Amino acid sequence: MTHGEVMAMVEEMGLPYAYHHFAEGESPEPPFLVFLYPEADNFSADGIVYFRINRLHIELYTDLKNPDLEESIEAVLLRYGIFYGKSETWIESEKLYEVLYGMEV
Repeated sequence: MTHGEVMAMVEEMGLPYAYHHFAEGESPEPPFLVFLYPEADNFSADGIVYFRINRLHIELYTDLKNPDLEESIEAVLLRYGIFYGKSETWIESEKLYEVLYGMEV
């Protein structure tokens, strides 16, 4: 999946988003998304990268738990045929929930 395709997919989720982070003081009101490629796990053959595999994180930030919103994001991922893992945490200092979707693209 190219970066352009990832951008189109994130756009379909219908929330404000940024790559990696919003600039200081420019974060929108929740809910919003941040996406990033924290690492690669490429497949090699004959000492070269034979197949590129980038890890993609899509982070959903909300001030209230919102299962319906999570389901709508997951529906987009499923439409793109993406297998994902999901975790959640409460960020006390920000008073926000973070739902992390991790996948390989």
